[in-house]
Amino acid sequence: MQSLYIAGAGSGSGKSVVVLGFMEMLTAINQRVGFFRPIVNGSVEEDNLATLIRHRYNLPFANDMLYGCTAQLASELVASGHYDELLKLILNRFKLLEERCDLVLCAGTDFDGLVPSLEFDFNADLANNFGCTIVAVVKGFSRGLEETLNSMQLAHESLINRGGDLLATVVNGVDPDHVDAVRRRARATMPAAETVYVLPYMSTLAQPTIGEIAKMLNAKWLSGEDDSRNQVVTNYKVAAMEVPDFLGYIEDGCLIIAPGDRSDIILASLAADASSSFPRVAGLLLTGGLKPAANVQKLVDGLRRNKVAILSVDEDTFSTALAVYRVESSMLAGDDRKTAAALGLFENHVDVADLRQRISKHHSTRVTPLMFEYELIHRAKSDHKRIVLPEGSDERILRAAEILSLRGVADLILLGDPDKIRRRISELGLNLDGIDIIDPVNSPKRNQYAAIYYDLRKHKGISEQMAYDALEDVSYFATLMVYVGDADGMVSGAAHTTQHTIRPSFETIKTRPDSKLVSSVFFMCLTDRVLVYGDCAVNPNPDAEQLADIAITSAGTAAAFGIEPRVAMLSYSTGASGKGEDVERVREAVSIARQRCPELKLDGPIQYDAAVDAVVARSKMPDSEVAGKATVFIFPDLNTGNNTYKAVQRSSGAVAIGPVLQGLNKPINDLSRGCTVTDIVNTVAITAIQAQQQAEAKLAAESLQDARSTTTSATTNSEETSV
Repeated sequence: MQSLYIAGAGSGSGKSVVVLGFMEMLTAINQRVGFFRPIVNGSVEEDNLATLIRHRYNLPFANDMLYGCTAQLASELVASGHYDELLKLILNRFKLLEERCDLVLCAGTDFDGLVPSLEFDFNADLANNFGCTIVAVVKGFSRGLEETLNSMQLAHESLINRGGDLLATVVNGVDPDHVDAVRRRARATMPAAETVYVLPYMSTLAQPTIGEIAKMLNAKWLSGEDDSRNQVVTNYKVAAMEVPDFLGYIEDGCLIIAPGDRSDIILASLAADASSSFPRVAGLLLTGGLKPAANVQKLVDGLRRNKVAILSVDEDTFSTALAVYRVESSMLAGDDRKTAAALGLFENHVDVADLRQRISKHHSTRVTPLMFEYELIHRAKSDHKRIVLPEGSDERILRAAEILSLRGVADLILLGDPDKIRRRISELGLNLDGIDIIDPVNSPKRNQYAAIYYDLRKHKGISEQMAYDALEDVSYFATLMVYVGDADGMVSGAAHTTQHTIRPSFETIKTRPDSKLVSSVFFMCLTDRVLVYGDCAVNPNPDAEQLADIAITSAGTAAAFGIEPRVAMLSYSTGASGKGEDVERVREAVSIARQRCPELKLDGPIQYDAAVDAVVARSKMPDSEVAGKATVFIFPDLNTGNNTYKAVQRSSGAVAIGPVLQGLNKPINDLSRGCTVTDIVNTVAITAIQAQQQAEAKLAAESLQDARSTTTSATTNSEETSV
């Protein structure tokens, strides 16, 4: 597979977005993807893009393998006429990395003025010497239509003249009003074989965050919670007046620059941010090396929560304001909001499937956690489903909702008090515009849902008032939304027990006709493969019939998510060697499952080592098509399954995604109360995919029924004609 070189056609092209998008795509189709910077300013540890990529994709390479040389050394070599030596130096370091990878993604120079003579042609030379296919990134920011098109044409001509192998051109930061015109004109002027993608301007990516400003100015961090580092700064205000006048100039997302001894400005800014009558303050930047007065600092330190970052620099106010103005937006490691926004922008405007087809001459059969998660996101995005999140005020849910929204994974519905949820969103500085928020207590549909619930459960003795009261509970309300089709799936459990989350679905949605019970699986993402564990969350002591059902359903879940099902029915004994009630139960379950699904690759009883280790399998079950290569593991009881998945997760570093519920008529999924934001994102994506699959199955069943009806009608008409 050919390595890729992302080259910005000048400064300020915003190629970091393109680099991130390509890296996300490439790591999903290949195991060993490297990242390389030809030139870094100072060290690779100080390079924002290299740090972001290294941390996000957990690159297993030493830092000094990720770059060619420093900007200072490059300047010296060019100034002394040793241009070829510079190319050779960088090439040698690149090849050292490439030897350890299936392909390498190179991010070209930044044109930051440190090496003025190293421009676009230098990147073309490097790409040619590396043997890389080139992706050119052309700046569209603050440019008109004609200037943007001219820049694109010049970049193309420069690459062709230097023999570059151009894969695609990305025009980045285009005025949204000009996007269609740029695409249209590009098709008319560029060669038919070349591809041009156009990314519109996005303010979230164009504006720096508090963390970026702090890093560029080498500012000291005096106060503010960690997530305040990711607050976007939309404008700057130099506070040089008294408080009454100053308050009139505050704008949403502003960074206030003031001398460190202006206690009045500090307190007024914090008060304004906490007040619903004033815009949100992103941060305070104190100048002159002056710290707040001791009592003011004590007051700030004692705040229950302070989302306003307070920074300090030694320079005077005028110099600081100029320096802040020169800070360009970038992306720092750990800034999940900008990362999600960048990936969403790239994926929504670049034909990823086409790119993957053109880039991939082969791809690894291994599946990493990142590859699996990548596929989840993209499958969920392919057909948007409405997913309801009952725990709408939980911080993790809101942060996950922002990421899901930015990446366009699903259409989300939050349940809870709208005022409280919006206040919480504001406190966290999140962007959740456009997401529906429904209050179950005051919803106009509460009566409708209560009537449906009463009709479903009146045989159990509940009254209409009891049904109405039950719909105040977010789990019942969300489940009824799914039942009637107002939502396609539900994800809950971050703040509720498993029983609280899934009981309403047992009472209303119930199991599919082909499944006798509700069970669960975990997707266990190991370093080079994904395994399926079931049932580790729902059924404490399944009998043989239930074990068989869990096995068949889990195999179907594995296949639905691209994992070839080879089912191991686990026990403390392998084959016919063991005796005992527990072993016989598993043996009976194997017999039942084979009768119901004779085509399924399934074996047992089998011990875990014989299921995963080919050497052990050859000695214990040499004729088995499952032993040594199992992908689906069915545990004999909940105690064994739950402990095993947690042991594997904690001891091997595996990513455990789940529990994913299976067997229900509609997708309902449970979260662990210790879940992370990433867990929530993955579970919502899985729920959306389950909803897609059930919609497809329903459509297929309806089509089959229509075909049968047509055949029956035709047969009847034929018989009538004969008579």
